[in-house]
Amino acid sequence: MIRCKNLTLKYKQKSIFKDFSLYIEDRERLVVVGESGVGKSTLLRVIAGFTPLDSGEIYIDNQLVTKDRDIIVPPNRRGIGMIFQDLALWPHLDVQGNIAFGLKIKGVPKYKRKEIVEEMLNMVGLQGYENRNIDRLSGGEQQRVALARTLALSPKTILMDEPLSSLDKAQNIKLRREIIRLQEDLKFTLVYVTHNEDEVEEIATERLYLK
Repeated sequence: MIRCKNLTLKYKQKSIFKDFSLYIEDRERLVVVGESGVGKSTLLRVIAGFTPLDSGEIYIDNQLVTKDRDIIVPPNRRGIGMIFQDLALWPHLDVQGNIAFGLKIKGVPKYKRKEIVEEMLNMVGLQGYENRNIDRLSGGEQQRVALARTLALSPKTILMDEPLSSLDKAQNIKLRREIIRLQEDLKFTLVYVTHNEDEVEEIATERLYLK
């Protein structure tokens, strides 16, 4: 459960949020829609703990994690994974290196990292790709690597910021159905930002239109 209470945030004198409140149930697929500049990506960053507020509170599982400008619980301790629009993959690492990166930072032993990477590759349909260079992958394959890297850390909630916007229609349809399948199988909460109405219709169990 994620509860945002009376969020207020300004950027360069422009009001992004003003007394904005939101409740997200566990295992929900909330799709956030709105014009550019209304705060969709900012909402994800605030929930993740990357951006402080001017005022307001955020609770995750009834624990206060952000209060006003104070980030009480840092991003790496919120049980949240985030997939950015540009995916933010490491070009100097191969596929397995990207997927294992967060696990290595957390101190997971090498043998266990290898097991988890293999499990994730099977889960996203990239068996045999572990030694591939990132720049030799298609857009859809890179998206799968980003998804596998996030899932490897077993987050309770995943935030996605227009993750499929650069894909062609066929790849978009295929990947969004994969995301739905994984969310239903792994039972994580999904907050998904998009401009694509087809994605809204297929993915959302709940919708939030920002203005």
